[in-house]
Amino acid sequence: MEKETGRIEGFSDGVFAIAITLLVLDLHLPEENSIVNGNDLLIFMKNQWPTFLAFILSFFSIFIMWVNHHKIFKQIYSRNSAIMFANGLILFLVSAVSYPTALLARYFNGEASSIVVAIYTGTFVLINLAFNLLWFLASRDKKLLRPGITDAAIKKIHNNYLYGLPIYVMALLFSFWIPSVSLLIILGLWIFWALSSGKIEMTIEKNL
Repeated sequence: MEKETGRIEGFSDGVFAIAITLLVLDLHLPEENSIVNGNDLLIFMKNQWPTFLAFILSFFSIFIMWVNHHKIFKQIYSRNSAIMFANGLILFLVSAVSYPTALLARYFNGEASSIVVAIYTGTFVLINLAFNLLWFLASRDKKLLRPGITDAAIKKIHNNYLYGLPIYVMALLFSFWIPSVSLLIILGLWIFWALSSGKIEMTIEKNL
């Protein structure tokens, strides 16, 4: 079967690249003439730690989303309107990550920390739902998938995305009480995605 999703994947790669590049815009240099010596520079950078934290979390989150997007489209060979719109929803949400990242960088160290972390983690809840929707729409018709893919492999991918949803929701709930724990959960999740996506790909290749 000839793969029909090349244009979707190419367009998606471009959106992911732009989204991950936009994150850099929140990294600012000190004002001109405000730094006299190395100690001043270190103090400035120390005060900017929420910005660096937000950048690192969002960069690797988007990067791992791109990795998983690539892997999911290794299994999707054909496309229909539903798949294209579900993929568009993922791209819309990914491109919006820069805004909650900017909020996190500016307000995490203040009284609004719980709200900005809730907005930040809520964005990833929506992204996870969008990935679940994409795979649901693709896998309900096996003719759209990679030839020879087994039912076990389809279920494995489905469970991988589904398991992440309650953890994202947990991170969202924690944001209202202990924002820092919420971000630690997000950090743990992208480590989980990085490890689990490789294991799933190995399982699928064994089953083909």
